[in-house]
Amino acid sequence: MRIFAISLIAVLTTACGGSDDSESGVSGIRFGEIGPLSGADGKSSFRFGVATAATQIEDQNPNTDWYVFTQPAPDGLGNGEAFVGDAVKGYSLAIQDVELLKSLHVDSYRFSIEWARVEPKRDQIDEAALQHYSDLIDALRAANIRPIITLHHFSNPIWVDDPRDETCASGPSDQNLCGLGHPIGGPQVVEEMGQHAALLAKRFGDRVDEWGTLNEPINYLLAAYGVGSFPPGKLYAFSLLEKFIPVFRDYVSGHAAMYQAIKQNDATDADGDGLSATVGLSLATIDLVPSRENLPSEDPEDIAAKDRAEYVFHHILVDSLREGRFDSDLDGQPDEDQPTWKGTLDWLGVQYYLRAGVTGAVKLFPVVNLTPCIEALDSGACVPPLDPSFCVPQMSYEYYAPGLYNVLADFSERWPDLPLVVTESGIATDTGERRAENVVRALEQIARARDDGMDVRGYYHWSLMDNFEWARGYGPHFGLYRVDLTTYERTPTGGADALSRIAEARKLSREDLERFGGTGPMTPDGEALGTTLCNGKN
Repeated sequence: MRIFAISLIAVLTTACGGSDDSESGVSGIRFGEIGPLSGADGKSSFRFGVATAATQIEDQNPNTDWYVFTQPAPDGLGNGEAFVGDAVKGYSLAIQDVELLKSLHVDSYRFSIEWARVEPKRDQIDEAALQHYSDLIDALRAANIRPIITLHHFSNPIWVDDPRDETCASGPSDQNLCGLGHPIGGPQVVEEMGQHAALLAKRFGDRVDEWGTLNEPINYLLAAYGVGSFPPGKLYAFSLLEKFIPVFRDYVSGHAAMYQAIKQNDATDADGDGLSATVGLSLATIDLVPSRENLPSEDPEDIAAKDRAEYVFHHILVDSLREGRFDSDLDGQPDEDQPTWKGTLDWLGVQYYLRAGVTGAVKLFPVVNLTPCIEALDSGACVPPLDPSFCVPQMSYEYYAPGLYNVLADFSERWPDLPLVVTESGIATDTGERRAENVVRALEQIARARDDGMDVRGYYHWSLMDNFEWARGYGPHFGLYRVDLTTYERTPTGGADALSRIAEARKLSREDLERFGGTGPMTPDGEALGTTLCNGKN
């Protein structure tokens, strides 16, 4: 590891603007001062932050769809690896957890406001919940930490699409709108999303300038409406054009409705940077590789499949929002005007965790005619880790640090005028040294991208603390702080120490680069590290 790290430092400290610190004489990689996520050129500014999601950390939350989806029978459906329950008591301990953020020296905190808590029943607003989030925002601002609020992060009030009512037999009602894609209920959900955004913008716009509408929309829709592993648990993956596309269309319309509502209701420049409201969304990304029989492939069929996967997974949504045109049959040519979508994106969040393969030899998914490498499929579409230590056993995939650069480069070339923000990057591990390596290596790749002229304005580590990892329950540990699920005590990891040091100095020091950086082997995770854990063949 040290040989790889030192060789990369020689390049990065020159190419990425590293310079001698006049006081210590130590070379490193410097980042800019705090600046806006969109607007004027942000290449001289940068954000250091962390991220969470309400459902994953908050207790006292029985009105969310995840509660009934994971709650054991007879009251719930018992899906997933664990009942969300009280998560890690992030609602009760929200103000105390601001002290964790202060200890990290971050300048920004990305979190979501739970729609189900604010509006537990349709058109009934819980003022106590709004006051709670108001108090949290005040505590953040008092600590000089800028809030960036996500409006929809994988969860809904039960009344949006009750997962217990699989067929929605009685039709849309105030108790169950039947969800996205329903010919009657879908447009009502879109309208409700806009109203929710308007409410939050009115209440908090005097203190919040930065908003994210949707979190990983493609991932969310595939999980919730494609393969049914998230609530409402619908299986539309094999009816892409007939059932899935209407869901997609409604969800993107929901984004547009939220964007317009925020712009109309947040007119206050809370931080004095000249922008009253800047609105984006966060996209799940993968460093995709053409693959067959567990080897990177040069077969034209696999290369074409990789290109189709990038188009559907990475490009189609952003293209639609920028152009106001939608490719409704996924053939690569927009065929549907969507004028309300056009221009509803001020910045794009990039969320990167893994590298994976794609093959065209097996056409599991119709229309797009490809098979990705995912844990549940034995498709021959997986790329073995370049080094076994890149395997992330808790998640059964490969963390490949340069893949973040590859994604940023692709997006910057396709949309050169669109500011990018790494709104999530992290690793599931119980080893502090390994998490510190993840922090440093991600920042190295971001520095490399910025030096190459890419407008990348921030890095938000996922996550502040261990949490409920959706359908996987509490097994994967992504936290900078470990959480004891009996006492709920938060304990800092080596990753917290590293990020705190880096964020306070706003630079990567030579010591951190030498100890944690580079592209060589990572510290073992304490589990057997084999390629079978990373290629979907457990």
